[in-house]
Amino acid sequence: MMSLNSEVLPSYRQEAPKTPPHILLHYCAFKAIWDWVILCLTFYTAIMVPYNVAFKNKTSEDVSLLVLDSIVDVIFFIDIVLNFHTTFVGPGGEVVSDPKIIRMNYLKSWFVIDLLSCLPYDVFNAFDHDDDQGIGSLFSALKVVRLLRLGRVVRKLDRYLEYGAAMLILLLCFYMLVAHWLACIWYSIGRSDAENGYLHGWLWKLANTTQRGFNFTLDAASHKVELVGGPARGTMYVTALYYTMTCMTSVGFGNVAAETDNEKAFTICMMIIGGREVTTTDYTIIYS
Repeated sequence: MMSLNSEVLPSYRQEAPKTPPHILLHYCAFKAIWDWVILCLTFYTAIMVPYNVAFKNKTSEDVSLLVLDSIVDVIFFIDIVLNFHTTFVGPGGEVVSDPKIIRMNYLKSWFVIDLLSCLPYDVFNAFDHDDDQGIGSLFSALKVVRLLRLGRVVRKLDRYLEYGAAMLILLLCFYMLVAHWLACIWYSIGRSDAENGYLHGWLWKLANTTQRGFNFTLDAASHKVELVGGPARGTMYVTALYYTMTCMTSVGFGNVAAETDNEKAFTICMMIIGGREVTTTDYTIIYS
């Protein structure tokens, strides 16, 4: 299913053009493997960044995660360097291998976005002090900029459209990714409502069901009420993901329900997004 014969291959792939020694063909075997590595790391970033932000998981507290994220940042920086030395298909269908044209094309298109997405925000946050909450919150928010790496997937969708199986896998990954993002937002809404005194939200009911209640504490630095204790982080995440997926695929089962006004408003938006995704996915499968 994923093999192409000479009749389907574009003309520029049937005869390899001559390129300078330091220029890579964008369809060579090394670049294809590298693109799949970047794709996997992109999904890793899209999963971990919202999770760390929503669950207030400071990566600097875990050295292994900090090292892993630093390695990912280095790989994305290497990808930026490779993009300056990779051919591309011009408007007329020709392979552009001129180094000056390649550099100018990349600088004018995706260079700024790729550079912003590979900055080591976790390394900056690791040297943050607890008494400076403003800078720490700023770096935590800047982690979301890493989601710009999804632009790399969008750039390569035209290549994946050649393979039906790969396209179906990507659609499934995007569906799970949207459910994950919505679960992180759903947890953030429940935690915010609980900290504001709404004791009838889904997160508070989960604590009562698991008999692991929350306690209130006052942060001396920010003078804000925070929740401590409660169910395990994995239990809260699985419950949030379960709820978002049941709402995206159906109307839910009622065992986890929206209680506060914020939760109900977000649930309405989530059902609209879920209905839109199902319609788009069905159309894409029929079209493919």
